[in-house]
Amino acid sequence: MEGSMEITVDGDVRKLIASEGRDYRICTSCTGPALVPTTVKPPKESDIRIPVGGNTLYVSIVQARYVRRITMDMLYNRDDIGSCSVFY
Repeated sequence: MEGSMEITVDGDVRKLIASEGRDYRICTSCTGPALVPTTVKPPKESDIRIPVGGNTLYVSIVQARYVRRITMDMLYNRDDIGSCSVFY
């Protein structure tokens, strides 16, 4: 992992990323930290990168200050993406 922050990724989040076969990102949403595919919110150069199998979990440097564990309850519901202006 790049950076000095120690962030734990739960096993079910790792399974999700592996089964989807794509990169994800923890970013700031209207309701707090959100786990979204990078197709929804692309990574930034300042993100912390966590390898997950052949994919990467990016963590916003803003969220990395506060988040110590990535859990499935951070997964942002596809139906809710349109209700938060940070996603469009």
